Amino acid sequence: MAQIADIFTAKNIYPNPVQQQMLTSHVRAMALRSITGEPLPEVEADLFEDISATSMALAQQVVDLFGNLPVEEAWMLSVHFEVAKENTGPE
Repeated sequence: MAQIADIFTAKNIYPNPVQQQMLTSHVRAMALRSITGEPLPEVEADLFEDISATSMALAQQVVDLFGNLPVEEAWMLSVHFEVAKENTGPE
């Protein structure tokens, strides 16, 4: 989570407390899937076509920290980045 916080700071992304809580929960679930190998349910790539390339790249950067998760994890995580980047500053 500290590495994600560093990414957010570097990109001036400010998740509000609810967004932060949801992100933390998601990352914990990703970490567990990384350990157990449990797959995500099937996810359609076109559901994420409105996510910016920036948010997708940042999410992939986080997923790459785990080293063994599929690209679908980045698609799902990118939503957190996309929503948080709409905030105008820290609360």
